Amino acid sequence: MKLYTFFRSSASYRVRIALNLKGLPYEAIPIHLSKDGGTQNQPDFKALNPQGLVPVLDDEEGHTLTQSLAIMEYLEAKYPGVPLLPRDELERAQVRSIALAIACDIHPINNLRVLQYLGGPLALSETQRNDWYRHWTELGLVALEKSLQASGSAGKFCHGDTPTIADCCLVPQIFNARRFECDLSQTPTLVRINDTCLELEAFAAASPARQPDAA
Repeated sequence: MKLYTFFRSSASYRVRIALNLKGLPYEAIPIHLSKDGGTQNQPDFKALNPQGLVPVLDDEEGHTLTQSLAIMEYLEAKYPGVPLLPRDELERAQVRSIALAIACDIHPINNLRVLQYLGGPLALSETQRNDWYRHWTELGLVALEKSLQASGSAGKFCHGDTPTIADCCLVPQIFNARRFECDLSQTPTLVRINDTCLELEAFAAASPARQPDAA
């Protein structure tokens, strides 16, 4: 398999974790999102994904898949040996709810192209952009913290004591939150789960600092 990825991309980071947890080897193909106008804007990559977004997974059978959650669901169905979703339908929905809260509500308004637009056409200063990032990220993470506490379903991980796609989404979001110096004092459960995840090699090996394009 080939994974078109960027070392600091949250969405790519999620898929790298999922592939590692399932023990699936892959070839990482770096797509730099900011250097030389962004490799994602070049015609060859746009032919793979007209959105110009990473990750893109080219599986062993020549199928090209986009969108991190769709990719993880595909891997879950095709390689069920190490499950990333519970068997129980209600629990599966609960795990998906956590993943979607991060991937669809917190991350999109804070990703690179949004920050670039804020600093470009809207002419916000770096301080203003970072304030924007912190506001929406902290708001979303605090709400997620309250949801996990209310559900009582969190264990070592977001749901129970084995990693799921919810954890694949959480760890990259906490990485970015720390990178932008967000206040995480109100999210002790999320911080604890994140730190537990990073003790596993599958998560640690997927971290931005250990990617070939991080240099």
